[in-house]
Amino acid sequence: MKKVLIATEKPFAKAAVYSIKEIANKAGYELVLLEKYTEKSQLLEAVADVDAMIIRSDKATKEVLDAAKNLKVIVRAGAGYDNIDLEAATANNIVAMNTPGQNSNAVAELAIGMMIFLARNSFNGTSGTELRGKTLGIHAYGNVGKYVAEIAKGFQMKIYAFDPFIEDSVIEADGVTPVKSAEELYKKCQYVSLHIPANDKTKNSINKDLLGIMPENAVLVNTARKEVVHEDDLLEIMETRPDFKYISDIAPVCADTFAEKYEGRYFFTPKKMGAQTAEANINAGIAGITQIINYLEKGDETFKVN
Repeated sequence: MKKVLIATEKPFAKAAVYSIKEIANKAGYELVLLEKYTEKSQLLEAVADVDAMIIRSDKATKEVLDAAKNLKVIVRAGAGYDNIDLEAATANNIVAMNTPGQNSNAVAELAIGMMIFLARNSFNGTSGTELRGKTLGIHAYGNVGKYVAEIAKGFQMKIYAFDPFIEDSVIEADGVTPVKSAEELYKKCQYVSLHIPANDKTKNSINKDLLGIMPENAVLVNTARKEVVHEDDLLEIMETRPDFKYISDIAPVCADTFAEKYEGRYFFTPKKMGAQTAEANINAGIAGITQIINYLEKGDETFKVN
């Protein structure tokens, strides 16, 4: 019997685990749970004899993948997969996958929710501002970006998008205006919502050259990865532009400086919250186990990322 490990320091919702187990058992697979583990040794022991593995934000390092002698496929339940060592996966003949689109609406709702929260001064009783009629730039128009645009249209925001990998006609079909460069996007938009991956080209790419050209009362919204923002440049902009605000789904390394100096001009979730909905949990979990079964039984590599 093939064994599938769910290794989640931050567990799936119970309903998600129930659904995953039901699908796995129906296919004749044994499901093994490792939840809320505190030591890497626990993970290393758990991966030793499994055929497949589902993770969330857990780190699938070279050490972990080298220890997984029977592992054939690993699925990250979510869109990002920078927590998987892809080179090590390939070297060990392990197929690595993600589950694109399953968390997208949850992330998009969080982005819009954080915009409202900060625009209304964290609901502290003082007068804030409205999103209606404001300009919104979407940096990367993938699944999440599309949902952000869809929600923002309900606020009658003026929406622009930059994504060199998406045809203008696709963006225009959604009632969004495409722009030709990141510089044009940032110059036009009071709000910019980041949806780019963290890789060698994007890390530290959101720098003062972009942030400095944003219009008055600019707000940067980051539900992507903290590594894509150049933190020294961000702090320089926060210091030199009292009108600038920053919202993030994960606290930057320099969070203490924000707390000391920029009260009311930022908001950070206590942990990465984009996928923290019951619906996203269930969707990503079901997608993960389904992809594992389809790969092991049919060789389906549709969502392979290595």
